[in-house]
Amino acid sequence: MDGVTVLGLVAATLTTVCLLPQLLKVYRTKSARDISTGMFALYCGGVFLWLSYGIFLMNTPIIIANFFAFIQALVILLMKAKYK
Repeated sequence: MDGVTVLGLVAATLTTVCLLPQLLKVYRTKSARDISTGMFALYCGGVFLWLSYGIFLMNTPIIIANFFAFIQALVILLMKAKYK
């Protein structure tokens, strides 16, 4: 694995993990009142497109980061709807 791929994987890890605290907070408190539906909907769309882009390029860091980011953001949106 070359240095650029390692750099991409580290960046992917950091940007993907950043949604985890929000996801855990919504899950624990059962409240998503302060979550912006519009922001998370746009974010889901963006990371889904990045995921598609990564698949077309067969770029592992882009695929991994955006797959997990999409799942986390989608779960947050679903919890937003559930705990409304």
